[in-house]
Amino acid sequence: MTSTPSTQPDFSEVVDLCSELITIDTTNTGDPATIVGEREAAEWVVKVLSEVGYETTLLESIERRASVIVNVPGRDPSKPALLVHGHLDVVPAIAEEWSVDPFGGVVKDGFIWGRGAVDMKDMVAMMIAVLRHWKRSGEQPDRPMVFLFVADEEHGGVHGAHWLVEHHPELFDGCTEAVGEVGGFSFTVDDATHVYPIMTGEKSLAWMKITATGAPGHGSMVHRDNAVTKLAAAVARVAAHEFPVVWTDTLRQFVGGLGEIMDTDLTNVDTEVLIDKLGGLGKIVGATLRNTANPTGLQAGYKANVIPSTATATLDCRIIPGQEAEFERQIDELLGPDVTREWIVHDKALETSFDVPIVEAMTAALREEDAGSHTLPYLMSGGTDAKAFSELGMQCYGFSPLRLPPDLDFAALFHGIDERVPVDALLFGTRVLNRFLLSL
Repeated sequence: MTSTPSTQPDFSEVVDLCSELITIDTTNTGDPATIVGEREAAEWVVKVLSEVGYETTLLESIERRASVIVNVPGRDPSKPALLVHGHLDVVPAIAEEWSVDPFGGVVKDGFIWGRGAVDMKDMVAMMIAVLRHWKRSGEQPDRPMVFLFVADEEHGGVHGAHWLVEHHPELFDGCTEAVGEVGGFSFTVDDATHVYPIMTGEKSLAWMKITATGAPGHGSMVHRDNAVTKLAAAVARVAAHEFPVVWTDTLRQFVGGLGEIMDTDLTNVDTEVLIDKLGGLGKIVGATLRNTANPTGLQAGYKANVIPSTATATLDCRIIPGQEAEFERQIDELLGPDVTREWIVHDKALETSFDVPIVEAMTAALREEDAGSHTLPYLMSGGTDAKAFSELGMQCYGFSPLRLPPDLDFAALFHGIDERVPVDALLFGTRVLNRFLLSL
């Protein structure tokens, strides 16, 4: 039941859906006292799907943290189910830094502007537009599908995906694969050739607290055993260190495949040259070449003339699949004997297969809309709700298709100022998503 180009449905309502959703401020600060809008956005999803005849389930993990689940029966109920998921929350935005109201849902200059435009209310709008089309047209996928609109992704999913997996795993019975963010966006090689990276893995998210101890005392005295000094030295060593490049299977497939497309051998190119060749995509790929540990916080002292007995710092660590033990060895060496560490958060890295039927379906759907398209796997430096769904045994992929202008710095838009998505890219993505889901 895949549509041909001449009979592709009109998905123009996706623009209004995305714009309207952006106007619902779903800022997730991580502090329950300042959370806004997730319940309102969930109720909006219920409204726009109920008005075309869907039955929905709305669940709250705690007050105002709501997610919505929609079950779509497949024509062949014997097939394994697919989970399609998108999150409703967004990171904060400081209005004074933007050229438009970050929660205005402004449509201008060929873009939809606002917080969440690419992370990830664009995909949520595409999911809704496809669902509404199916109900109106009577189209139906072969596979049973679960569509999930979830809270709290931007603060680890504790009150969203992870809560649902822990408390309501029955919602995902039969789901063997999941599709969400971040992948399927285009990288322009030349006018006729576009590469669409598919997210097939994620580095682990590991937040670390490090602590130095020393002798307390008066600030006017000479102190050789100073906790602040020890901590500062350790933080400086970590910040200055460049971890070695790790050639994962995913990285080898990506670099080798891109080299074939560009008719050049990129596997022997210096990694910094490779990153430069990739332009905006280089920022995304560059962060996946090695383990990273970035200092993000310092806490010490309570009075200017008192030497404290302890000093602490936080490190945002992102670890390549299979590198956990090696990373801990490396970080211990950097911290030295005077600094202890403990994990605040530590999830697992993910890496799954690229050469599988579901990716072939993504590739085919893209090619129907862009004859010059090519797909390659990539490892994501950040984390998504895929970490939660993988706990139920699902193979997880990032596929939120967008054909982007070649000069758009897409990576900078995630959590950035003046976040925006091209209208044409959103329409393209909805057509591709529709083709992909109906082809499974």
